[in-house]
Amino acid sequence: MPSTPVPGTPAPSTESSEQPTPDLSTGPGSRPGPGSPGPGTGGDRGPWRIPRRPPDACLLTLLLAAGLWGYALPRVGFREMGDYGLLDRLPVAYYLSLLVLTAGFVLSLRRAGTAPWWPAAHCAALLFALKAPPAVLYDAVRYPWASKHDAIVNTLLTNGELRPGAALSGNMSAYDQWPGFFTLNAGLVRVFGVESAAVYANWAPIVFGLLMLPVLVLIYRTFCEDWRLVWTAVWVFQLANWVGQDYFAPQALAYLLHLTVLAVVLRHFVRPGSAGRLRDRTFLDPVAAPVPPPTGSRQRAVCVVILAPLIAAINATHQLTPVMLTICLVTLSFTRRYRNYGLLVVASVLMLTWDLTMGRPLFVETLSTIEKSIGELTENSRAGYAGQLTGPGPELAGTANVVMVLAIAVLAGTAVVLRRRLTRSALPLLLVSVAPVPLFAVNDYGGEMLFRVYLFALPGAAFFAAATLVPAVAGTHRSRAKALRRRAAAVALPAVLLMLLAGFLPSYYGKEKMFYTPPEETALVTRALDNAPDGSLILATSGSFPQALHHYDRLEHWFFAEQALPENERMLKDPSDYLAGGIPPGAKAYVVLTRTQDVYASGEGLLPPGGFETLRSKLSSSPLFRTIESHPYGIVLEYDPATP
Repeated sequence: MPSTPVPGTPAPSTESSEQPTPDLSTGPGSRPGPGSPGPGTGGDRGPWRIPRRPPDACLLTLLLAAGLWGYALPRVGFREMGDYGLLDRLPVAYYLSLLVLTAGFVLSLRRAGTAPWWPAAHCAALLFALKAPPAVLYDAVRYPWASKHDAIVNTLLTNGELRPGAALSGNMSAYDQWPGFFTLNAGLVRVFGVESAAVYANWAPIVFGLLMLPVLVLIYRTFCEDWRLVWTAVWVFQLANWVGQDYFAPQALAYLLHLTVLAVVLRHFVRPGSAGRLRDRTFLDPVAAPVPPPTGSRQRAVCVVILAPLIAAINATHQLTPVMLTICLVTLSFTRRYRNYGLLVVASVLMLTWDLTMGRPLFVETLSTIEKSIGELTENSRAGYAGQLTGPGPELAGTANVVMVLAIAVLAGTAVVLRRRLTRSALPLLLVSVAPVPLFAVNDYGGEMLFRVYLFALPGAAFFAAATLVPAVAGTHRSRAKALRRRAAAVALPAVLLMLLAGFLPSYYGKEKMFYTPPEETALVTRALDNAPDGSLILATSGSFPQALHHYDRLEHWFFAEQALPENERMLKDPSDYLAGGIPPGAKAYVVLTRTQDVYASGEGLLPPGGFETLRSKLSSSPLFRTIESHPYGIVLEYDPATP
């Protein structure tokens, strides 16, 4: 008897004549008619015809998970979030849907080699299950600071021009200097005929996630032939992608284009004669893919021409991503396999050209700050402005963030050490994952460098983490060691996936109280900024509140609490005098304090416990400020030094 191939491993080159033929019955209830040959009689339907096929387990898990998710969604209490964000407002049925989906994905891996669409469907369902609730439920843009991106699109549609040289407050000048994302969305708003991009902004994580799935598969299939490992890497990537950089923002689009460029490079830029023993199957890990076919100089030149518009689009969209891409290309050039100076020169020239023309103001400013920040590893790797997370939800989220990073690093490191043959063949993917790490020594990127480096390292880290969970079981020799590895993997895979799921939820939803804003608060801020005369100064504790930068092209802004906690404690002793001292003489100034600012400033540790209420109370009773509008969800004050 021939040996039975292990599910999910590459099929042997010669097909077995004893494989069963598919069920060709006309429907689930079809039966053999009178005189029809039965099973094993050798009729024209084949000897393995099954009269009645049971429902597919993968389909059942998808349907059950969808049913539980749909049942749970209307019962999510997002309007009454407490200290733990959405974590204690998500019904039990929601968590059960994720458990069922995970179980279905593990089952689907058994058929990944012959039916890869089942794990693909589960990966798409996971993306929707994890990130669609805000898109479906919220009546406001998730992440208050995302409203400024909608404001930029609206301003572009209203003015019909870009002003890269204009000095705009609130750090808004950079968006006119890198306008690619906003120009695209201005076109989409016109095409869709919607009022603004806010209508579809909450769907950005799902759209970008779905577009990213085939790109990740292309990258992983470049180094691996085992569909089980490929889809497990995609699943791990989605669970580990909690950093929230896939929202309605330029970073999300630039990141997708970045991965697309790398996918093309890794598959179509192999130099002739550079593979060596990596084309020998006996030298490779059992699941490793041989090095892609080499390309000649003419083919690579054509690929450079094709990639140049994508690289230009990245440069027109985001400031940091072109730097990350160039660093990755430099790192790949250190390998003989992908040494292509032509593409590196094109990427570098495009980046410098944009930085020295459209992006020159911010580029020059950044260069002046690098002298102070270079080498400051501790400062550059900090998260956020200067505060420390406070409160049960933010503290849990911060702990989960650290645990998730360490878990992915340990899993990936285990595969790098234990599966050295796979590491050797997938070395380019490992290199582009560690390439961004040195940026910690250069700049803190406004307290976000930690998250950006993790994000750009994640595709490779997810692949090697999956390689730890999905061991190579190819071959016909059945040893006791292989049997033990298979049994251990059968337990470790679902257990680790569930632990990563448990880490994702607090990482992504633990601070959700900061991210949802009631429509009443949005309306209050919109009224206040609509009524403010041109040139007015808008004061707020931070920019993390809805419509914070509404009319940013005609108003000035001062987010006075975005500084170290000791300075804010000094400010709270006499906030009216502190703010009055920073308002230019004769300027019209308004203080806008909202519920979302309170939650953000407290959760991020910008203000001490009760500090926001102290601020609101002292300013309301100060003779220097007059109350224009006051509600439980916010207050608007006008600076009026002439008031007795």
